Amino acid sequence: MAVRTPDPNPGWLSDEELQQARERLPILYVEAIPVRLDGMGQVTEVGLLLRMNEQAEITRTIVSGRVLRGERVRDALYRHLEKDLGPMAFPQLPASPVPFHVAEYFPLPGDGLFSDDRQHAVSLCYIVPVTGTCDPRQDALELTWLRPEAAASEIVASEMEGGRGSLVRAALAHCGALR
Repeated sequence: MAVRTPDPNPGWLSDEELQQARERLPILYVEAIPVRLDGMGQVTEVGLLLRMNEQAEITRTIVSGRVLRGERVRDALYRHLEKDLGPMAFPQLPASPVPFHVAEYFPLPGDGLFSDDRQHAVSLCYIVPVTGTCDPRQDALELTWLRPEAAASEIVASEMEGGRGSLVRAALAHCGALR
């Protein structure tokens, strides 16, 4: 009888398994909007990532990724922040990881405010202060820090896919950064 080597990443799905799961059930994600704060805890800047999408178009986005099987939400949030912003970003995760919003992404346009043509996804959304130096990694081209008013603008929202511009505006309204 052959001895089977244990899977080093038991929470990961193969591309085929992920596609099958996406066709059958919602996938859980975490999303984070990185912010810089002043001494009074007010948002002074919002970090938006610049990426190239599958159609080779440059778009803006926020930190986002799946929660793996057996992974705590806090750990998934930290993993994706470090993956997208670099190890020196020093995100300040909340003591209690309660999202400011729960976004539901649907594969068909018109089914809701948020869309993702690959799947039905449920995303726990956080506002996360970062205090360190951000050096985008993975598929991010750069991180741009914008003043809250600029991040909430229609121009920036039009550069974001899936309704994430609305999510950024909701985050800024939630923390009182829009006047």
